[in-house]
Amino acid sequence: MKIAKIIGIIISTTAISAISFWIGQQAYSWLPPEAAAESQLVDNLISFLVTLGSFIFLGIAGTLTYSLLFHRAQKNDLSDGPNIKGSITLEIVWTAIPILLVLWIANYSYQIYDQMGIREPIESMHTPEIMKLAYASPQEESHQHVEDIDVIAKQWAWVFHYPERNITSTELHLPTGYRIHLSLTSEDVLHGFYIPAFRVKQDIIPNKILDFEFTPIRKGKYLLTDSQYSGTYFATMQADVVVESTDDFHNWLAKAANHRLHPANNQAASEYAYLSSQPVKSGWATVVPANPPMVNYDRSKDSY
Repeated sequence: MKIAKIIGIIISTTAISAISFWIGQQAYSWLPPEAAAESQLVDNLISFLVTLGSFIFLGIAGTLTYSLLFHRAQKNDLSDGPNIKGSITLEIVWTAIPILLVLWIANYSYQIYDQMGIREPIESMHTPEIMKLAYASPQEESHQHVEDIDVIAKQWAWVFHYPERNITSTELHLPTGYRIHLSLTSEDVLHGFYIPAFRVKQDIIPNKILDFEFTPIRKGKYLLTDSQYSGTYFATMQADVVVESTDDFHNWLAKAANHRLHPANNQAASEYAYLSSQPVKSGWATVVPANPPMVNYDRSKDSY
């Protein structure tokens, strides 16, 4: 009888492990495309957490289901259950296992952040293991940094400045396969630089310049959003991130350099101006949006 129970436990554990692993692999399809080298590391961590969580859930649910089916009281049996006293061994086991799991998760998470090269936000990020992912392909041109890009967040707009070309844009253009260095700053309140497809996020502190790095590896257009609630027109704190080939990136820089500075289209400023001109006011207090930024390139006003 004991051997049968042991075999049953082994079979059940194996089945739960296989199902949990399968669910963990499905987690990759729940996320946006992996557009940066960092996203591969983060997705591996998420898959691991989903696998572990599924194993715990299925194990507990399976144990409860087994107990309900095979250890139910007989019909009309109203007697008390057996007088079971506490078990020191059991207490130690179910205390030690969660502690070990938490330490395991913490250690693995730290390894992921270490490979991403993230330390303190006010320090320049270094790039140990992540560069191997970004430049695994032999046809990549070089491993050098591109020119630094200044990112300015304000209520309610993103502004991107390329200092070497003195170009300002409302759209972030990046070359694929290169390590990108951003200098993040806020003109007013806390903002959050967050690109879901890149799996990178950095809070931006007013009057501080934060260095931030990542490596885009997949061409396409992605969304930059503000992860911090910044007030009335928070929903307008979005910008397009265009990842393109090196040639297309430099062509865009050359074209943008030929454009004179002009006010960018700013949804927050437009909505505020419209509502202010209405005879009936909403009565809701709001912060006056900053003036539209002056840029060389604004997708809404340029045809190329």
